[in-house]
Amino acid sequence: MSGHSKWATTKHKKAVIDAKRGKMFAKLIKNVEVAARTGGGDPAGNPTLYDAIQKAKKNSVPNDNIDRAVKRGSGQEGGGADWQTIMYEGYGPNGVALLIECLTDNRNRAAGEVRTALTRNGGNLADAGSVSYLFNRKGVVIVGKGELSEDDVLLAVLDAGAEEVNDLGEEFEVVSEATDLVAVRTALQDAGIDYESAEASFLASVNVPLEADGARKVFKLVDALEDCDDVQNVYTNADVSDEVLAAID
Repeated sequence: MSGHSKWATTKHKKAVIDAKRGKMFAKLIKNVEVAARTGGGDPAGNPTLYDAIQKAKKNSVPNDNIDRAVKRGSGQEGGGADWQTIMYEGYGPNGVALLIECLTDNRNRAAGEVRTALTRNGGNLADAGSVSYLFNRKGVVIVGKGELSEDDVLLAVLDAGAEEVNDLGEEFEVVSEATDLVAVRTALQDAGIDYESAEASFLASVNVPLEADGARKVFKLVDALEDCDDVQNVYTNADVSDEVLAAID
């Protein structure tokens, strides 16, 4: 079980009842707007937009906010920003590698926020390419367990290109090539299996195991980065065991 996935799932649950809810809403809305701008405002013909809308709805973003974001992105309504995706690379405590994905309309502000969050929390920026080779772009679908077994999920997605199904405790993580994400998500839907989220993500190929002290420092750094308005996602190769997670929860 990858600590990254377990941790991401734990954070996802906490975020719903967290004081950062407004900030999370803003990031989900930004995803919707960018997806609509990139591939058009019709979710039926734009799988990335479909998944962005589904994720926003799962996290209780009001439908009016979602609709307005689609209209801004697709040009039906004014007010949309010129969002650019920028990927920063860095290192955190214990040599943990970081990929920091920003969606911003101001590159200088984004760079300053990321650099400040890193330096204040024991991290540093790295040269382009020095960290990214440790990560692979993958499709990741999170499925709530309910009454499902791992075999139920595996049978539904195997022919659609899924590479593995991981047990995260209360959910299953279905990993595929990023290009097979829509096929895997569709296979789950066809099998009548609901899912929490489906998105392209970066998964580490080499992980760094952390003890409690190192995990606390890395979590603090990632929280600081995610608190930046321009940061959409933070990916790490930290591997935190269930025992360590329980100890620092």
